[in-house]
Amino acid sequence: MARIKKASLVDQIYSRLREDIITLKIPMGARLNVNELQSELGVSCTPIREAVNRLQQEELVIYENNVGARVLTLDEHDVREIHELALTLQQAAVRLAMKNGDADEMLEAIEEQLDRYENARSPREGVKAVHNLIGVFYHQCGNRRLDRSMVAIQGQMLLLRHIYAECPGWSGRLPDLTAVRDGVKNQDPEAVCAALQSYMDGSAPAILEWLKTHE
Repeated sequence: MARIKKASLVDQIYSRLREDIITLKIPMGARLNVNELQSELGVSCTPIREAVNRLQQEELVIYENNVGARVLTLDEHDVREIHELALTLQQAAVRLAMKNGDADEMLEAIEEQLDRYENARSPREGVKAVHNLIGVFYHQCGNRRLDRSMVAIQGQMLLLRHIYAECPGWSGRLPDLTAVRDGVKNQDPEAVCAALQSYMDGSAPAILEWLKTHE
């Protein structure tokens, strides 16, 4: 892990640790030892503790008595809850965006991300494209509170997407994403919502299987 440069230390440390957690560089369940991080990053313990506290608020890190801070672990119940909440928010954003947003701008942005997904050179690039594609609806929905609600579980949802990207056939959900694009083009929010549910439902079994093999 590269040493941190000066600037907004807490923000930098938070961003670095968050990225390492959601991309599985730091494994789920791993203990976050402040002294070890202090040595690796070349900073004092205070900004590290503040960054870890922010990760706790996002529920990417759990604090346990007599253990300390560790990266969250997930089971079938957790995956179902995260998916249910994320899908509810996504579908609300879709309906609002297609009612209030700029249809041409939305379609252009979605086609751009769909192209990036199809031409992704790595699973990580594919995850970013999916994240940005769905983010189009939040940007266009015109509801800041809905946007903030999604941000609250964004880290956990990104973690699930990166787990899915580790699975064989992770790119096989292209028809669902194409259906999202087609639904926007046809001004059919319910078709978009159905495609997003299909994407979520289709990825869940692979994620659960991955979790079983990495217990």
